[in-house]
Amino acid sequence: MRNLLLFILVVIVVWWARRALQKLRAPGRGNGPAREQVPERMLACDHCGVLVPESEGVREGDAFFCSEAHRQLGARRP
Repeated sequence: MRNLLLFILVVIVVWWARRALQKLRAPGRGNGPAREQVPERMLACDHCGVLVPESEGVREGDAFFCSEAHRQLGARRP
């Protein structure tokens, strides 16, 4: 039982130390250049008009669709 408690204590200390080191290495504290997160472009589906992140959509030529099913249905005409 004593060994189990000692093991749990060691795991907690290692977790705490790792978390403290990650906070020290956080960008913006002078340890290196801070990474800028660029927002992803949102595009409207040419079939239904839903806004979808560009990386999650499907392209066919100049047309953009939210899913493969809408690509197969094609663009709606106004």
